[in-house]
Amino acid sequence: MSRSLPAVLLLLFLALWLLASYGVRYGLMEDAQWVGLCTAPGEYWQCQARSLLGLGIHFQVMGWAGLGLALLAQLVPGRGGWWLAVLALVFGVPALVLYTASMAVFALVLAGLRLVRQARRS
Repeated sequence: MSRSLPAVLLLLFLALWLLASYGVRYGLMEDAQWVGLCTAPGEYWQCQARSLLGLGIHFQVMGWAGLGLALLAQLVPGRGGWWLAVLALVFGVPALVLYTASMAVFALVLAGLRLVRQARRS
Protein backbone atom coordinates (compact mmCIF):
# COMPACT_ATOMS: atom_id res chain seq x y z
CA MET A 1 0.00 0.00 0.00
CA SER A 2 1.45 3.36 -0.98
CA ARG A 3 1.88 6.19 1.51
CA SER A 4 -0.46 8.50 -0.39
CA LEU A 5 -3.41 6.09 -0.49
CA PRO A 6 -4.84 7.09 2.94
CA ALA A 7 -4.64 10.78 1.95
CA VAL A 8 -6.38 10.12 -1.36
CA LEU A 9 -9.10 8.08 0.33
CA LEU A 10 -9.59 10.80 2.95
CA LEU A 11 -9.90 13.49 0.26
CA LEU A 12 -12.35 11.35 -1.70
CA PHE A 13 -14.44 10.73 1.42
CA LEU A 14 -14.44 14.45 2.30
CA ALA A 15 -15.51 15.37 -1.24
CA LEU A 16 -18.41 12.91 -1.06
CA TRP A 17 -19.29 14.16 2.45
CA LEU A 18 -19.32 17.75 1.14
CA LEU A 19 -21.61 16.71 -1.71
CA ALA A 20 -23.95 14.92 0.72
CA SER A 21 -24.00 17.99 2.98
CA TYR A 22 -25.02 20.20 0.07
CA GLY A 23 -27.69 17.62 -0.82
CA VAL A 24 -29.14 17.89 2.69
CA ARG A 25 -29.00 21.68 2.57
CA TYR A 26 -30.69 22.15 -0.78
CA GLY A 27 -32.80 18.99 -0.84
CA LEU A 28 -34.18 19.04 2.69
CA MET A 29 -33.56 22.36 4.43
CA GLU A 30 -34.15 24.89 1.63
CA ASP A 31 -36.59 23.04 -0.60
CA ALA A 32 -39.97 24.78 -0.56
CA GLN A 33 -41.95 21.53 -0.85
CA TRP A 34 -41.11 20.61 2.76
CA VAL A 35 -42.63 23.81 4.14
CA GLY A 36 -46.07 22.72 2.98
CA LEU A 37 -45.63 19.03 3.73
CA CYS A 38 -44.37 19.62 7.27
CA THR A 39 -47.38 21.61 8.47
CA ALA A 40 -48.91 18.42 9.92
CA PRO A 41 -46.43 17.18 12.55
CA GLY A 42 -45.41 13.54 12.58
CA GLU A 43 -46.69 12.72 9.11
CA TYR A 44 -43.29 12.34 7.40
CA TRP A 45 -40.03 11.20 8.96
CA GLN A 46 -38.25 13.77 6.80
CA CYS A 47 -40.10 16.53 8.67
CA GLN A 48 -38.85 15.21 11.99
CA ALA A 49 -35.30 15.00 10.63
CA ARG A 50 -35.61 18.54 9.24
CA SER A 51 -36.85 19.80 12.60
CA LEU A 52 -34.07 18.15 14.59
CA LEU A 53 -31.46 19.33 12.12
CA GLY A 54 -32.87 22.84 12.37
CA LEU A 55 -32.50 22.74 16.16
CA GLY A 56 -28.95 21.48 15.78
CA ILE A 57 -28.18 24.31 13.39
CA HIS A 58 -29.74 26.87 15.72
CA PHE A 59 -27.66 25.71 18.68
CA GLN A 60 -24.55 25.24 16.46
CA VAL A 61 -24.07 21.65 17.60
CA MET A 62 -21.99 20.52 14.62
CA GLY A 63 -19.79 23.61 14.73
CA TRP A 64 -19.05 23.27 18.44
CA ALA A 65 -18.45 19.52 18.09
CA GLY A 66 -16.04 20.07 15.20
CA LEU A 67 -14.19 22.83 17.02
CA GLY A 68 -13.98 20.85 20.25
CA LEU A 69 -12.69 17.76 18.47
CA ALA A 70 -10.17 19.81 16.49
CA LEU A 71 -8.85 21.40 19.68
CA LEU A 72 -8.67 18.01 21.37
CA ALA A 73 -6.86 16.57 18.35
CA GLN A 74 -4.11 19.16 18.85
CA LEU A 75 -3.45 17.77 22.32
CA VAL A 76 -3.66 14.03 21.66
CA PRO A 77 -0.44 12.57 20.24
CA GLY A 78 -0.08 9.94 17.53
CA ARG A 79 -2.83 8.17 15.65
CA GLY A 80 -5.46 9.07 18.22
CA GLY A 81 -5.03 12.75 17.47
CA TRP A 82 -5.09 12.05 13.74
CA TRP A 83 -8.40 10.21 14.02
CA LEU A 84 -9.84 12.98 16.20
CA ALA A 85 -8.89 15.44 13.47
CA VAL A 86 -10.68 13.30 10.88
CA LEU A 87 -13.74 13.22 13.14
CA ALA A 88 -13.51 17.01 13.49
CA LEU A 89 -13.60 17.24 9.69
CA VAL A 90 -16.66 14.98 9.63
CA PHE A 91 -18.46 17.46 11.89
CA GLY A 92 -16.86 20.58 10.41
CA VAL A 93 -17.77 20.07 6.76
CA PRO A 94 -21.55 19.90 7.30
CA ALA A 95 -21.30 22.76 9.79
CA LEU A 96 -19.62 24.83 7.09
CA VAL A 97 -22.38 24.04 4.61
CA LEU A 98 -25.27 24.22 7.07
CA TYR A 99 -25.12 27.83 8.22
CA THR A 100 -22.42 27.64 10.91
CA ALA A 101 -19.52 28.79 8.76
CA SER A 102 -17.94 31.19 11.24
CA MET A 103 -17.14 28.42 13.72
CA ALA A 104 -16.62 25.63 11.21
CA VAL A 105 -13.81 27.48 9.46
CA PHE A 106 -11.71 27.34 12.62
CA ALA A 107 -12.54 23.68 13.13
CA LEU A 108 -11.53 22.80 9.57
CA VAL A 109 -8.28 24.76 9.73
CA LEU A 110 -7.27 23.27 13.09
CA ALA A 111 -8.18 19.74 11.96
CA GLY A 112 -6.31 20.20 8.70
CA LEU A 113 -3.23 21.45 10.54
CA ARG A 114 -3.36 18.42 12.82
CA LEU A 115 -3.61 16.08 9.86
CA VAL A 116 -0.47 17.43 8.19
CA ARG A 117 1.60 17.79 11.38
CA GLN A 118 4.65 15.58 11.41
CA ALA A 119 5.14 13.20 14.30
CA ARG A 120 7.83 14.34 16.74
CA ARG A 121 10.86 12.15 16.95
CA SER A 122 12.67 11.88 20.28
